[in-house]
Amino acid sequence: MNISLPDDMKAFVDEQVRVHGFATTSEYMRALIRERKEGIERLRALVIEGMESGDAGPAEDVSARLRAKIEAARMGMKAAE
Repeated sequence: MNISLPDDMKAFVDEQVRVHGFATTSEYMRALIRERKEGIERLRALVIEGMESGDAGPAEDVSARLRAKIEAARMGMKAAE
């Protein structure tokens, strides 16, 4: 498989290979693909888990709980300042 990249993207990939100690560009690309694949698999598992967890209740209730958590987190940040 051959991949054509613009010069700026090639420079970025070359830098990533060097900085992160990959032996080759192919090794770097394989690592990226593995990470992406694992991320998609984790996301699918979370979606399935959410679907199997039952009814979350009315959207208004869920939104209110989320807003309360966000506000509590904001207050915690302000207290820590």
